[in-house]
Parts: sequence; structure tokens; C-alpha cells
Amino acid sequence: MMYPTSCDTFVALPPSTEDQRVVFGKNSDRPCDEVQEVVYFPAKDHKQGEKVECTYIEIEQAAHTYAVVLSRPAWLWGAEMGANEHQVCIGNEAVWGRESADGEEALLGMDLVRLALERADTAEQAVDVITELLEKYGQGGNCMEDECGFTYHNSFLISDRTEAWVLETAGKYWAAERIKAGCRNISNQYSITTKMDNEHPRLRNYAQERGWWDGQTEFSFADVYSFKSTARMEAAGDRYCEGRRLLKKSEGHITAETMMDILRNKESGINMEGMFMTTGSMVSVVPKDPSLPGVHFFTATPDPERSVFKPFVFVLDIKQLKHTCSPCYGEEDPVKKKPRFQSKPNRKHPLFLKHEVVASIIDNTRERGQKIVQNLRDLEKQKITKMEKYLMAGIEDPTMLVHLFTDTVTDEFSVYSKA
Repeated sequence: MMYPTSCDTFVALPPSTEDQRVVFGKNSDRPCDEVQEVVYFPAKDHKQGEKVECTYIEIEQAAHTYAVVLSRPAWLWGAEMGANEHQVCIGNEAVWGRESADGEEALLGMDLVRLALERADTAEQAVDVITELLEKYGQGGNCMEDECGFTYHNSFLISDRTEAWVLETAGKYWAAERIKAGCRNISNQYSITTKMDNEHPRLRNYAQERGWWDGQTEFSFADVYSFKSTARMEAAGDRYCEGRRLLKKSEGHITAETMMDILRNKESGINMEGMFMTTGSMVSVVPKDPSLPGVHFFTATPDPERSVFKPFVFVLDIKQLKHTCSPCYGEEDPVKKKPRFQSKPNRKHPLFLKHEVVASIIDNTRERGQKIVQNLRDLEKQKITKMEKYLMAGIEDPTMLVHLFTDTVTDEFSVYSKA
């Protein structure tokens, strides 16, 4: 059994935030040698009967898919986290419990993140998309680019302009909790207890059939479906508790920078180091006012402490984000061939390659490294300040933002070249 070791996702809604905004954040903690890319896909209409090839299986395509920006392990189809043109944001977490995660290849939790972003224009609809796909296709398959057979079920934190939802799954069974105000975070454990705003119609019957619940005591999803009691899970869930504490510490004043600071926090273990490390990070700021744009910041590089959160805004005519897009191997990709994972190709994108060199300088030369980090922070601060104008007053000329993310990567390259 693989114990929870990674990932934290956060959301803060008014009145926890400033200026009537929803602030979403996630660290994607993955194997330290894995490359995470940031990619964009425009909205698209699809023909009737068309299929979409996910990481392991093919499913029916939707008639229309929304524009999405995704942060994803470069070897798979889905995503660890992302947002769509309707300002829906989603991050997933690995969870383990009494229901076995060993099974046939099906949809990965990361596939479900992308599918929900492509098909849902609200957080609640995203819950419906994921649960309907779970019922029809199931979840399963290796979650690492390796033969090791690393499998898990998934929890999701989903937000839009007005609310958020936590969706936690065990096989095809699930429970969902709506958050209308305040802060919420999830980590690698079930966290929904007795407050369930929606659930699988057989969630309780199945638990009773398996002998996990007596049918008499108050039903708590986390208690019933976890390996351990909720109290023991909380005691063991240091990152979950620390994440909650850090959110509460800034409650009422949470901003994009607050969320970035939380994701950079190494003392808590939220910014993870070691064999599993933070390979990509995301922070989104979404005003409740629908006339104002959402701004979505991504690092596309490991360790947010040594990375720049770069802004992305949905406007027309955005092109693929070439500096953070990994090489594509098509049908020759070892992930596609069976048996899978017989080799591991080079998936490093241009930003990853340059960041790798500079990260080594930061680690090994203290004074020089501190100066580089300060220059990266100065660049990030400039971009945050610029984005604040759009968040407050809206966008007058969308053409100014078509290359926003790519231009910021170019600015990051300039900092690296002076290192």
C-alpha cells in the first residue's frame, strides 16, 4: 500500500479574501524527475460520434469543449490542475482508503480534471461531469511514468466565481461538499465528514454491504471510507493541518501573494522536497464580478521558491505556449505502446531546461543564488502589479494579453541570462 505523500490544494472565498475575489492555489507534488508543462487548448466544436483519446482509454467526445489552460505531467493527456474560459479552476489529490485502487486501466484523476474543465462552465457542473464519467468509465491505471504500478483514487477541489466544491471519490463512489464562503483545503486524505451536499446514490448502501458502516450511527464519509478514523487522519495529516492554519492566519486578507507564500512554505512540507517534490504550482485570482477577468498564474517549473508565477488571462487568439510545451512523441511514445513504460524519453521543455541550470546555481552559490531569486521575485511582483489593474478595471484591449504568459517566460529567460 502506498501512503499519502503529496499535493495540497487551497481555495479562499469572500470574506476571507480581499476585493470580493476567489483565490485558488495548488502545488502538484510528483516524482522529482518528472517534467510538468503548461499548455493551452482553445475552445472547439466536435462532430457527433467523435472520440477523445485520454491517457489510457478512449471515450465519447463532447459536442463542444471550452478553452483550457493546464499544468500537467508531460507524459499524459490529463492535468494536475488548470482553469477554463469560464473561470472554473480544478486541482486533484491522490487519496487512498478502504476501496482498492488496484484495477484495470480507466480514466486517471488527471484525465477527469481536464475533462471537467473542457465540459463544465460552473463548479457544480464540473462535479456532475466527473461523477457521471466515473459511473460510466471508472478510474484506474498507473499514475506514474514507470512500471511500478502507482495507483490511487482522487479528491478534487473545484471553484468558480461564486463558490467551491470538494469532491472525494472511492472507486465510482463519491461525496461532495459545497463551500460558499471562507477557506478550504484538501490534501492526501478524505476530509468530508458528515456535511455532504451531494453523494453517490449507493454510497451508504455500499459501505453497509462491505461492513464498514452499521447503518445506525451518523454517517461520516471520511470515517467510513478511510483506513483510519478522522481524528487519527488529522493527527497524521500534518500538511493538511498546516495548510489550514496558514489559510486561517491570513483570513480576511488573502491575496494571490498570500497563496503564493503558502505554496512556497517548506517548513510545513507544502513545498515538498525529495523523491516527491513540488514539480508545478498554480494560483488563480477570480473576481466575483463577471465583467472582470480571472488571472491564472503558473510556474511550469519545480519548486515555487525558485520559480516565477507567470500570469495567463483568457482572451481570443492565444497560441500554444511554446516555451512550456514538452516534445511530443505521438504514437511512438512509450506510454502509448504496450507493454507501457519500457523507456522514458526526454520531455524537458525550453523553460524547464533553462530553469534546471539556474536552480543548480541557486543551490550551490549562496550570494549569487540570492540575487537570482530576488530578481525573479522582482519580475513576479511587476507582473502581479500589472495584473491588478486588469482585476480592478477590466480589459480594454484584449490583444495586449494574447502573448502575456509567453512574454513573461521570455522575461524570465532574461533574468536567467544575467545569472
